[in-house]
Amino acid sequence: MERDLMAYRNGTYIAFHAEGKTDPTASDIKYYRMLKAWHEHDGVDFKFVNSHDKVAAVRDTSKRETIMRSLRERLDNSKNMVLIIGKTTKNDTDFVPYEIKYAIDTCKIPLIVVYTDYAGILNPASHRSEWPAALAARIDAKTVKAIHIPFKRAIIDQAIGQFNLTTQPTSALAYYSKAYQESKGVVFNK
Repeated sequence: MERDLMAYRNGTYIAFHAEGKTDPTASDIKYYRMLKAWHEHDGVDFKFVNSHDKVAAVRDTSKRETIMRSLRERLDNSKNMVLIIGKTTKNDTDFVPYEIKYAIDTCKIPLIVVYTDYAGILNPASHRSEWPAALAARIDAKTVKAIHIPFKRAIIDQAIGQFNLTTQPTSALAYYSKAYQESKGVVFNK
């Protein structure tokens, strides 16, 4: 079946390493749930169209091809992808690499690479050891447009609203200036 290139692509796809766990505190699923909580809270200015909500959910027990088909459908409806980089993301050999490959190679959407363990990001290349191989390969080949940011609500919100199919980051290793990050509440160690 051929992809519908004319699909209405307004969603934000969120990729994270769940480590095969469903416990919301045992993996990077906690960061995905934090994004959803920010989005759903009336008093917080953080809005996006969650691509995972636009397609029927699949259970963890679903067959691999059913899950992959659902992931493709969600990515096909997305304008960008948030890739959450935690301590174990680089170890994922299953879904995260597939999501990265499909998002970049097929959908041509920009990545918003969000690091969970840093106050600010000023040198994305210094985080190479944390990248999944699929991301590193596409950064090396310069086939991805990506903004690298810390896991901070205001900066994530800015990137989701700013980057899409027509307005992409300037390179594979783009980042916001130190002054901009500080204006959004990032405190860099002196």
